[in-house]
Amino acid sequence: MTEVNEVLGGLLQELRRGTLIISVLSQLSEPQYGYSLVTMLESKGITIDPGTLYPLLRRLEKQGLLQSEWDTQETRPRKYYLLSPLGTEVYDQLCKEWRAMVASMDQMIRSE
Repeated sequence: MTEVNEVLGGLLQELRRGTLIISVLSQLSEPQYGYSLVTMLESKGITIDPGTLYPLLRRLEKQGLLQSEWDTQETRPRKYYLLSPLGTEVYDQLCKEWRAMVASMDQMIRSE
């Protein structure tokens, strides 16, 4: 049983990793900073380590999917992220693809 748990754990980690981008993008129609994203996602059942989130945010910004702005009004400066127009378009397309994949997978699983 331990071997099954090890293999399953690794596969589940891969499966979750594939959903992180769409999960993060889904929360950025309003400006959010890193820690607020971590807590929002966790409240919705998606666990993401800050060490995973921050490089992902930088990569998505570099790809033009996110815009960012520093807020220095608070005691601690925070970088806020928001979907760019390109990011909104890409997110919409990812959602369409996601729905199609879920429908296909559901059909395959049910046919067993």
